[in-house]
Amino acid sequence: MIMCRFFIVGIMVLSASAAMVRNNDTKNFVRTFSAFFVPVTDEPIDYLDVQEGSGSGFYAPKKEHHPPVVRKRYYVSKEASQFLTGRLVTVFVPTVYTFVFIISAPLNAFALVMFIRRVRPKKPAAIYMLNLACADLLFVLLLPFRIAYHYNGNNWIYGAGMCRVVTSAFYCNMYCSVLLMMCISLDRFMAVVYPMDSLTWRSASTASAVCAAMWVLSVGGVIPLLASEQTIRLPDLDIITCHDVLDIEFRAYYLYFFPIFSSVFFFIPLIFTTFCYVRIIQALCAANVENRAKKTRAVFMAATVFAVFVICFTPTNIILLSHYVRFAHKHNEASYAAYLVSMCIGSISCCLDPLIYYFGSSQCQKQVVAYLKCRTALQVERSESSNSTRSSKLETFKSNVSSQYRKLMA
Repeated sequence: MIMCRFFIVGIMVLSASAAMVRNNDTKNFVRTFSAFFVPVTDEPIDYLDVQEGSGSGFYAPKKEHHPPVVRKRYYVSKEASQFLTGRLVTVFVPTVYTFVFIISAPLNAFALVMFIRRVRPKKPAAIYMLNLACADLLFVLLLPFRIAYHYNGNNWIYGAGMCRVVTSAFYCNMYCSVLLMMCISLDRFMAVVYPMDSLTWRSASTASAVCAAMWVLSVGGVIPLLASEQTIRLPDLDIITCHDVLDIEFRAYYLYFFPIFSSVFFFIPLIFTTFCYVRIIQALCAANVENRAKKTRAVFMAATVFAVFVICFTPTNIILLSHYVRFAHKHNEASYAAYLVSMCIGSISCCLDPLIYYFGSSQCQKQVVAYLKCRTALQVERSESSNSTRSSKLETFKSNVSSQYRKLMA
């Protein structure tokens, strides 16, 4: 009777300890949807090694004990499970990405061709815009992977290595665009506020070096993502997630990585961009320009560029930062769900960049019109050449028929 009581008390203590451990663990997950794991131990197997007994003429079995194999089975909360399988992330998010891909890919590709073939000599602004178009184009070319992933119920089928490459390149190109927009704002600030003093700084070689530094910084910033595991299998949902659910073992790693990453790649550029465009708008408003329509247009363009930058990127990074602040105190799934949706909506900037940066400027519009006129003139010239060739062949044929007719009549 006493032994039974001790046994029951021991079971109650172990159950309470396990519940406390699980509650403490789920409060410390960071970055994405929290995935707590339950160790699953395979039963140990005893192998019989039959050896001959010494001088006895019989065989004695010898046991080899192999240690149990411990595997992890990952689980997510009910809220995270509902979001991963809900229509918001499996229908709305990939639909927006599809719209961005269809609109942005040809616009940025055309802008890239225009800057490479038509804008000569290369000016600093053109170099920055060329790199921005390249970053935006690389970003949207990765969207088909994310579109297929979300349409497939957040099930990644391309392998763990491809998930790391796509995730790293996705963040690299997105934040490289942010850095290049900051560079464009600084270049315009120097051109408008200090037009004469900045002539020595605003050169093609300087712009090329700055763009190279932005690319190196962006690639270096996503190396931790490339080096860490990004895929996790959820047996309850029968899916393999890519970057949306991460192991508890990475909590301290990502707790410091993403706030630093977001600060370096967005909040510092936001400060510089805000200062530059405020000073640009002030300088344009104070300038004495006879053509007031041109002045108003310049102010409107500067305000539009700054508004697009703030609207597309600020919500995403504020939610990302608050995601970690909340995890420092309590467990919360809603913040990462909001982050996924805001990042999806922020990708619309790839459609707006060609319109406000490249095709919004009067110089670029002239280049596009000249390019289209040149193509039209070339087509007309080819058509006229083809028509003249046809008419000459027809005249030759008619003259030959006439000469043959005269011969027959003679």
